[in-house]
Amino acid sequence: MFRALPGVRTCVLAVLSLSGLAILELVREQTGTAGFFVGLGLAVLPVPLLMAAFRWLGRAAPCPWAQLLFCFGWGACTAALIAILANNFATEWITAATADASAADRLGSVAVAPVVEESAKAAALLLVFAFRRRQFTGPADGFVVAGFTATGFACTENVLYLGNAFGEDLESGAAPLDSVTAATFFVRIMVSPFAHPLFTVLTGLGFGAAALRTGRLRRIGLPLLGLLSAMGLHALWNSSSRFGEYGFYVVYGCVMVPVFGLLLWLAVRIRRRRLRAVAGELAVYAAAGWLRPAEVPALVSMPARSLARALARSTGGRAAGRAVALYEADAAALALLRHRARQGGPAREPDFACRERELLRRLWLRKATAGPALARAAVLEELLPPRPVPVPVPAERGFVPPARRSDPWTPATPGGPWSSRPCALPGGDGVR
Repeated sequence: MFRALPGVRTCVLAVLSLSGLAILELVREQTGTAGFFVGLGLAVLPVPLLMAAFRWLGRAAPCPWAQLLFCFGWGACTAALIAILANNFATEWITAATADASAADRLGSVAVAPVVEESAKAAALLLVFAFRRRQFTGPADGFVVAGFTATGFACTENVLYLGNAFGEDLESGAAPLDSVTAATFFVRIMVSPFAHPLFTVLTGLGFGAAALRTGRLRRIGLPLLGLLSAMGLHALWNSSSRFGEYGFYVVYGCVMVPVFGLLLWLAVRIRRRRLRAVAGELAVYAAAGWLRPAEVPALVSMPARSLARALARSTGGRAAGRAVALYEADAAALALLRHRARQGGPAREPDFACRERELLRRLWLRKATAGPALARAAVLEELLPPRPVPVPVPAERGFVPPARRSDPWTPATPGGPWSSRPCALPGGDGVR
């Protein structure tokens, strides 16, 4: 993940490895070996669905899988370990100070756990925002990074809860359908698998909004505002059972479901706006000759992208499919880079020219493989406008047809796309 900083990368990998081993042994010790495996088998059930949902949101300009796996690992290992140790320490300290174990448990779940857990998860977002800034470009990236981090955290927490519930059922000899395990599975896996992602997405939106700002105050204040919102919603959710017999249902129906619906609507809107931005900017590059006209509709259609990769793999193997995938990612990154530069100017993208030139060079190197596959996918998906039927014109004596033009998508840049001359924005609105 941190290629430019090998020392930081080594440190992060060491932290993840050590925390993974520690959390594995800690959870197994608390749940027992049998409870651990039962809890793990049940806890992983919603993980693929949640990961696919967040990946779908970011497919317009996908984050590298290494970055997403880092976020998931941080949530599942490091953040979970910090949360378990800090929550246990705080509960024991409050119990010793007040001599009231029940009050300490209530205070710990409502006041301590939300602060500790959301801060631990937010650390992953802060690392990505600080060290992989080019790949953290807006609210969509905040959504995806936060979602993967919280999904990992929720998975480990569910292993702990389900494993402990299974241990209780073994001691009591409860029937499977009338057991603590079944009730815990229903509440945590069936009813509220989105709870932790919902909290942390608020922090991710704060970081995403900060990525679009240039002032230092906003870059610090917006993530803090998102983090405080996540803590507040988390505290409200944890305190729902304290509001009486129907408190859980009231908070779930009146707060959690509406917030989930609002964020789902916002996610779809962000994705559509991102695809429109990609389409608009790529059309400019196509007009300048860097892309084939048929590539633009294919690059903004997720089914067409998948079809293009499949077509390339069927003819050129896995290497060709990989080349098309990289071409699609670079094209989306190029479009969003230009979109941010046009909106924010040099202050937001000071190295626009160099980054644009590098992305164009990478596109050009894979164009021979990706271009035909994307054009074919656009035809098969019926994304191109129908061609007008030509009207026959009587030939005139002495008429000589004009000379055939050169390929319309051949770049006209002197020296090729890797010329040392800085690249300006196509259309004349250069950003420096």
